[in-house]
Amino acid sequence: MWSRASEVGPRSITQIGHDVKTIISHLLALTTLGRLRRRYAPFIRYLIVLVGVILIYGWIFHVLMALEGRTHSWFTGIYWALTVMSTLGFGDITFTTDAGRAFSMFVLSSGVVLLLIILPFLFIRTVYVPWQQQQSHRRLNALRTVPAGISDHVIICADDPIARGLTERLNLSNIPAYVVAPDPNVASQMHDEGRHVLTGEIDAVSTFAAARVEHSRLVLANSTDTVNSNIVLTVRELTTSVPIAAIVESEDSIDILELSGATHVLPLQQRLGEHLASRVSAGSTRANVIGTFRDLLLAEFPVHETPFQGRTVRETALREALGVTIVGVWEHGVLHNPSPEYRLLSSSVPVVIGTAEQIQELDEVLVIYDANPNPVLVIGGGKVGRAAARALKHRGVSVHIVEKNEGLTQRIAGIPDQLFVGDAADADVLDRAGIQKAPSVLLTTHDDAMNVYLTVYCRRLNPEARILTRVTHDRNKDAILRAGSDFVLSYASLGVEAVLSIVQGRELLMLGEGVSLFHIPLPPTLAGGTLADADIRARTGLNVIAVIEEDRVETNPASSRILALDCTLVALGSHEQRYAFLDCYD
Repeated sequence: MWSRASEVGPRSITQIGHDVKTIISHLLALTTLGRLRRRYAPFIRYLIVLVGVILIYGWIFHVLMALEGRTHSWFTGIYWALTVMSTLGFGDITFTTDAGRAFSMFVLSSGVVLLLIILPFLFIRTVYVPWQQQQSHRRLNALRTVPAGISDHVIICADDPIARGLTERLNLSNIPAYVVAPDPNVASQMHDEGRHVLTGEIDAVSTFAAARVEHSRLVLANSTDTVNSNIVLTVRELTTSVPIAAIVESEDSIDILELSGATHVLPLQQRLGEHLASRVSAGSTRANVIGTFRDLLLAEFPVHETPFQGRTVRETALREALGVTIVGVWEHGVLHNPSPEYRLLSSSVPVVIGTAEQIQELDEVLVIYDANPNPVLVIGGGKVGRAAARALKHRGVSVHIVEKNEGLTQRIAGIPDQLFVGDAADADVLDRAGIQKAPSVLLTTHDDAMNVYLTVYCRRLNPEARILTRVTHDRNKDAILRAGSDFVLSYASLGVEAVLSIVQGRELLMLGEGVSLFHIPLPPTLAGGTLADADIRARTGLNVIAVIEEDRVETNPASSRILALDCTLVALGSHEQRYAFLDCYD
C-alpha cells in the first residue's frame, strides 16, 4: 500500500495507524510472560515503544514524501527513520520542503535520546547488570567450597601480609593454600587475582566443613587473640587430629589458645625481638647461631677488627682449619653468594654452617677480638623491644632502652640496665643513652617512617655501630637499607617462615628478610649430571649448600658431585632466585 503516493489519503493513513496499534499490542503481550516480564519488562517495553516510534516515523515519512510528489517503498521509510535517528546522516534520501526538514530535525533529536542515551542505559540496567550478577553469584557459589579432590592443603583464616607471603612460598612447594574471606566481594576480587579463596564466616562450622578441614595439612588462625580462640574451638568440633597454628599478640593469651586446642602457638612479636637480638654484635666477637639444619648449625659473625678482615673467602681457610663453610656474606642488609675470591670488608658478616663443635671452635678463635663492653641501645620499649632486651640480658649483654611513651615505663622496668624516657629524635636523649659508643643499635618501633629516620640519624651519630631494624611493611625494606641499616627483619617474614617450618616439619630457620633456605627435589633434567654441569649458581644465583640423599646430608658438596634422581638440593637464596630455578630447570 506504500507503492504509490496517490494512494496515500485519509483512509489509508487510518488503516496504517490501526496496523501500528495492532503490532504494538502483540508486542506488549510478550511482557506478560512470567519470569521474562519480571526481569526484562522495562527493556521489552522500551523496545516496543522504540519499534512503534520507528513505524510512526516511517508512516509520516511517506505522508510528507507523498506531499512532495515522491514515492518510496515501506522498507525505504524504515531505512530513512533509522539512519536519521542513529545520526548516520542524510545521503540518498532528503526532503525538499521546510516541513520535511523540520520533521527530519525532530527525528534526529529524538533518535539521539532514544538510541544513544536511553537504549544503552536500559540495556546495561536490565540485561547486562543482571547477567553479570548471575555470573558473580555462580562464581561465589563455587568459592564457598574447596574442590572435592583437594587434600593436604593449608587453610589460612585471614588475609594479611603473612597470608600473602605464605601462599607464595607454599606455591613454590606445590602445597595448595586457601584463604578464608568473609566478604564475598573481597573473595571475588582475590579470586580474580589468581588466589585460592574460600568465602564464609571464620567462626562457622559450615565454613570449615566446606574447606574440607579434616583433609587439610594445617589450619592457620591469624586473626586477633579472641577470634583465634573461637577459630580453634570451631575447628576442633570437626577434627582433633589436624594441626592448628595460632598467632598470638599477648603473652597472656598463649595458655588460652593452647587450652582451646591449638597445636602451635606463635608469639611472633616476642620472637621478632629475639631474632633481632640474635644478630647483635656486642662484647667480644662471637659466632651467633641463627638456626639449625639437621645436626648442623648456621651462624654468622662480624669480621670487623678480626684477622679475617681484608681477606678473601679462600684466604680465611676456615673450612680447612675448623671445618666450617662460608655459605653467604651479609653486606649492609644484602646477602651475597660469595665466590672463593670474594673479599671480606670491615662491614662484612659471613654466614657459616658446621657442627656444634666446629662453631664452638670458631667462637674460641673470635673471642679475643673486638671487645666492646658498652651497652647495646634498643630504641622502642614495646613488645618487640622488650623481648629483644630480655634476650640480650640472657646472653649477659648490657642493654639501654629509649622509650618515648611514659605509660610503658612500668612494663619496661627491670628489663634493661637503664631506661631513658624521651624522644629518640632528640640528640641529647641518644647521647645520654650511649649512642656514641654502642656496639649495636636495635630500632624496634612499629612506625617504618620513624625507623628510616632513626636509621639515618643513628648512622650519622655512630658510623661504626651495627644497626638492626624492624620493618612493618615489606615495601619499606629497601628504603631502610639505603638509610644505612645492616639488617632488616619484618613481622610478616618471620610469620611466614614460622608457619612454613611447621608445614614442612623442620626447625625454624630465619636467615633474613627475603632470604630463605629452600629444599628442592632434584628436577629430572639434572639427574645423572654433576653440580658443575647444572651451573645452578651462575644461572639462578642460588647457593647449593647441601645435598640430601637417602637421609644422608653432604654439606658444601664438590662441583664434581653426581646428582641422583631422588636427592634433594638445599639451597640458600631469595624467592626471586627460587623462581629463576623453576624457569631454568622445571
